[in-house]
Amino acid sequence: MKLKANGIQIEVDDSGADGSQGDRPVVLLIMGLGMQLIGWPPDFVQPLVDAGFRVVRYDNRDIGLSEGFEHKGKRSLVWQTLRQRIGLRVHSVYTLQDMANDALGVLDALGVQRAHVIGASMGGMIAQRVAATAPDRVLSLTSIMSSSGARGLPGPHPQIASGLMRRPRSHDEDALVDFSVGFIKLIASPAYPYEPVALATRVRTGIRRAYRPDGVVRQMLAIGADSDRPTVLSKIKSPTLVLHGDADKLVPMACGQDSARRIPGARFVPIPGMGHDLPPQVSAILLEHIVPFLKDHAA
Repeated sequence: MKLKANGIQIEVDDSGADGSQGDRPVVLLIMGLGMQLIGWPPDFVQPLVDAGFRVVRYDNRDIGLSEGFEHKGKRSLVWQTLRQRIGLRVHSVYTLQDMANDALGVLDALGVQRAHVIGASMGGMIAQRVAATAPDRVLSLTSIMSSSGARGLPGPHPQIASGLMRRPRSHDEDALVDFSVGFIKLIASPAYPYEPVALATRVRTGIRRAYRPDGVVRQMLAIGADSDRPTVLSKIKSPTLVLHGDADKLVPMACGQDSARRIPGARFVPIPGMGHDLPPQVSAILLEHIVPFLKDHAA
């Protein structure tokens, strides 16, 4: 369903949309770079519902079925990356703070005063800003495979950094599926491989739902422009759980460790064999930590 949040149209999926879960604590799920709300798989979402939570997930701006920013144009990713490397400011058409305000706008539109906020990758960065911006709205913060964004932290493995800059050979659906599957395999959890047909089917479903590569570029620039988040993290007062895979080649585990170090009282949990994805086995492991954490901070 579409909601007006922070002045734009946001696509939202709410497990309590029929009104049957009005008395349950809300879990707001925020996905990462270029990922749609369906990037939170059913085997992550349903166990949270079964545990007694109302689960809200949404498409970030410029991706999926939410409002786009095509009218703002597209800056050169290569040029802005070079600016960042030499210490100059990255120019973006919107900020991660704008995206955090979108998240708060979703809660406002649903009439939710307080929620547990869980973010993955870029979604973790947005969730960090939500917690810092509106501490009275956040029951708890869970940051998964994310980063503080501090300078000097390790970046992606060179092969993956190169993959981020590549483009598919054509816009034919099969070519897009092959391209996306290839990249997912680069960043996937080595201890928990996907079943190939299931992975391809999942990717194809996402592409058919929405394919918006220019939105991905604008989101990447918003990440690059978010230079002050390392100092913002000290303002977070919410109970915080930081989860990170020790086999993550896109956002190395040191990035999650630094996030936990900067957030007062945060608990860091390494996940052996986890890369930068949410296959079924990884979802189950994460939930073993997340569900008790949420229940410990229900009010």
